[in-house]
Amino acid sequence: MEQVKQKEGGILKINQEWICCPICGSKTRIRVREDTVLENFPLYCPKCKLESLIEVKKIKVKVIKEPDAKTQSR
Repeated sequence: MEQVKQKEGGILKINQEWICCPICGSKTRIRVREDTVLENFPLYCPKCKLESLIEVKKIKVKVIKEPDAKTQSR
């Protein structure tokens, strides 16, 4: 999906995309633009009802892996 902005008589297109759930692959309710930066963002998926911690830079989504309390050893 693209948003169109006017700039000095010309047209500038800004890319926008929906973020997909890294677990089930369905669309979430979050849309990002090329200039969006998210760090440690808790992404909730309404379909699988799970939450993932992500980072977004230039529409590239990276899942942050955090250790579970169950899997940590002392």
